[in-house]
Amino acid sequence: MHGSRNAFARGLVVVVMSLFMLLTACSSGSGGSQGELGQLQQLAGRCDPAAPPASFIGIDGSGSSSAEAITAERMAAIESVVTETAVCSGTLSVVGFSGSSGSTIQLFSSSLAQEGATLNARLKRVPAAVDTAIETIRSGYVEALGALPQNGSDIVGVLRLGAEYAAQLGAPFQLRLVILSDGVQTTGVDLGSRISTSGELEQLADGLAVPQLSGATVTVAGLGKISTGSYPTPLVEGLVVFYTRLCARTGAARCSAVTDYVVAGR
Repeated sequence: MHGSRNAFARGLVVVVMSLFMLLTACSSGSGGSQGELGQLQQLAGRCDPAAPPASFIGIDGSGSSSAEAITAERMAAIESVVTETAVCSGTLSVVGFSGSSGSTIQLFSSSLAQEGATLNARLKRVPAAVDTAIETIRSGYVEALGALPQNGSDIVGVLRLGAEYAAQLGAPFQLRLVILSDGVQTTGVDLGSRISTSGELEQLADGLAVPQLSGATVTVAGLGKISTGSYPTPLVEGLVVFYTRLCARTGAARCSAVTDYVVAGR
């Protein structure tokens, strides 16, 4: 009799432990999912439903930016923009560029708005949409940028391309322009041939024609980073001055000229 009771007790313990392990495993799995959803909900809290983003990413295809480390950094930045654009029901265009605004190649162009009756329903679709977009961009990146002329960079010209993209979409979209480049403009003015004072660089920026980007967010990231390392610190600091001034002249709501792109959520 005691043997039967002991056997029953041992069996009950096994069942309870099995149920506990099963529940723990399920809880862990859903926790990861909820964590991702929570992060997307935080991003959604920054969206302006009245002005979804018209995200335009210009990638410098000149040979000075061909290092694998630079590519990896750019992909992280692109994924961040893609994610925020999808969360905020925006649209995205990604192009490679080189020595003139006419020397461009399209890597991606599509709406990233997700279907769903509720915010959470839409957010649950975001990861798959981001994966698809990134895979498309990544798969064509090397070939597309390699096909561009390698004779320089027209970073200023990308401002015009971004303005044209926003104009094509019209209201209610608001331009979010991201330029990934080492920052050395060679068309119209050659920023790589000199290390100038802040005043001289601001004068150079003032002498260039720029589009009006009222309300836009403009980021130029990767300044000074090249395949062989980086440009001298004074030149990098000069690039920051130049692009900060240039962006301010467009009337953009927010301007950022930086070495490293800040990924959302970090």
